[in-house]
Amino acid sequence: MAAPRKYSREVRERAVHLVLDGDRPIAQVARAVGVHRETLRLWVREARETIGEDGPPACDPDELVRLRKENAELKRINDLLRAALVFFASELARLRLLDSPAVPARVRLGADH
Repeated sequence: MAAPRKYSREVRERAVHLVLDGDRPIAQVARAVGVHRETLRLWVREARETIGEDGPPACDPDELVRLRKENAELKRINDLLRAALVFFASELARLRLLDSPAVPARVRLGADH
């Protein structure tokens, strides 16, 4: 593996500027400047993050409140479903145990006095 090259700040800024302000693809600019396309892609991503592009989209406060309420409701429903699953799984296990041949017929029929 080749040792990483150090590029001057000017080369880096010029390459990023050509990608962001032009309509040329990263691979074409990388060839013209003399850097690997993945290196330039990382530089462009860092520059976009720095200037606020490609970050998470701004969210409307009302929508954020609505989404948080919806998330809380979905968590509550998941908890309820999880509890129902535990209940029904235990009931199924109990019924299978009662149906096993090892359990006397009188216990299976509820005639255990």
